[in-house]
Amino acid sequence: MKKILYIIATIVAIGLSGCDIDRMPHGQMASGEITKDPQSNLTALLNGAYAQMKSWSDVMHRCGEYAGDNIMIRGTSTDAFYEFISFSRTANNYRLTNFWNSSYKAIAQSSNIINMIEEGQSTEVDNQLGEAYYIRGMMYFYLVRAYGRPYYQSPETNLGVPIVNGTPENVFQKYPDRATVAETYKQVINDLKKAISLLSIDKGNIYASQNAAKALLSRVYLYMSGTYDNPNTEYAQLALQYADEVIKSGKYSLLPREDFMKYNTFTPENNDETIFAIRRLASEFSGWDHYYGVGGMYAYIGGMGWGEMYASAKYIALLDETGRNDWLNGKIVDARAAFIEPQYTSDAKKVFRFVHNSYDKNGNHTNFNYAQLPLEESGGQLFCNEERNGEKKQYLLTPVDASQGIYSITYSDGTIYTGVTDNFIALNRVYPMFYITKCSREGEESHLHSPVISRLGEIYLNKAEAAAKLGDYTAALQALNTVRERSLPGEGYAVLTKDNAGKLIDKERQLELAFQAERSYDVFRNGDSLERKYPGPHKAMEIIPATDYRVIYFIPSDAIDVYNSTGSTLTQNPTSN
Repeated sequence: MKKILYIIATIVAIGLSGCDIDRMPHGQMASGEITKDPQSNLTALLNGAYAQMKSWSDVMHRCGEYAGDNIMIRGTSTDAFYEFISFSRTANNYRLTNFWNSSYKAIAQSSNIINMIEEGQSTEVDNQLGEAYYIRGMMYFYLVRAYGRPYYQSPETNLGVPIVNGTPENVFQKYPDRATVAETYKQVINDLKKAISLLSIDKGNIYASQNAAKALLSRVYLYMSGTYDNPNTEYAQLALQYADEVIKSGKYSLLPREDFMKYNTFTPENNDETIFAIRRLASEFSGWDHYYGVGGMYAYIGGMGWGEMYASAKYIALLDETGRNDWLNGKIVDARAAFIEPQYTSDAKKVFRFVHNSYDKNGNHTNFNYAQLPLEESGGQLFCNEERNGEKKQYLLTPVDASQGIYSITYSDGTIYTGVTDNFIALNRVYPMFYITKCSREGEESHLHSPVISRLGEIYLNKAEAAAKLGDYTAALQALNTVRERSLPGEGYAVLTKDNAGKLIDKERQLELAFQAERSYDVFRNGDSLERKYPGPHKAMEIIPATDYRVIYFIPSDAIDVYNSTGSTLTQNPTSN
């Protein structure tokens, strides 16, 4: 009797966790039917694998972006994603369970294609096999960076994720424990290199391609390239090599500044900078579904979205570092500020806005908050007014750069704060709403968004970091300024040295790749600490070092229970330092 293959296959982490084995809309196919006409059937099989990544990309974004310092939330939340923001890790987070399950479903699907189709039948079949290898390698990479410690920290002994390539013959068999971080990265690299060898047809940037695999390999090797203080030059050289191959392919180009400022509105197929994106369609959403997309937490657009997460004060300060972005008057200095939309009230109330320290009843500095104090002019000078505890106070504004509306005041706590004159921005609870639109408005469809996995802007930044770790600061500076001057014409860095390279490259990665689920991983993989000293309900005074146990997520308890039910062991991550 022929073996029946369920096309959206699932391994033990899914199949034994209480979920039914999923099937393609076409139902099921016998393996003989597939191998008899592999080319036509492979299309259906691969479409299933690509479709799986659509739901996968949602939680992938949240666990990558929310744990960084580009965003703040208006208040605590009972949603499981709040754990990503608060670093209060638990093993029963349903969103992380979905991420684990979706990743392994895609791994099983792509593995089944690889296992049942022989190479060499035709260029088209080999290319589709290459797509399957790319998808599998990508899934393992995103899993290991979420659940495995940064590569520079003992990769030969720290644990990555289980390597299970295909649907099990018997779901009650024993399963392998987690491979090491090094072994998991080896799996990723082997898959991506195999994909490169097989991918010869470029079907566009919503499908795997040779350049998409090279682009991802440049990032994988960058993650393996050590820290700036202790670089691994072998892996840095490989990161540089693959970045250069993508750049020199000539298939992609950085969007001009004006077009880049509308990056989020272009579909991937109409974007010359996108190398690979997970294509979403408006038809996939119905009713209020856009509320629950990635962009729905960042903005309220077209009657859709929660609009409860905003650009952090830290990120806004980075955008304003070269010159103030005056959104009210349409003056965008840094092109990346185009993805931020402050929600001004209609009354045009003039205020002085700044971030100040917050204190507990004992006078301890515990947090930060915004103030938007009404402005008034008297005797040719500017003042702002505040009423606290029934007492009215007035503060003189001292010009810092009056042409940009930047002033300072000596506040009631005795501290000098710098801020800007502006119109009042509407509050959600106590926080001004700086909407983020980078994950919205694709094709002008409220929160439609096709998550970008690789784009040329990142590849130049990969090259800059790799070259710096190799000590080639001339090449690093050129690559870095290629990206920077697209957003800030004429503001390229003059010099890059061993002393400033890490700081400047890290800053440009944060500015350029914000809201693409890269930031928290970039901080920790280079051995840096995460500081979130800005307003929000998170622990703003807490500094999280790269060695903290919370920089990675716990293995989902459901997956561990499933392993236990078969007599297998799935080792949990440490629960303390």
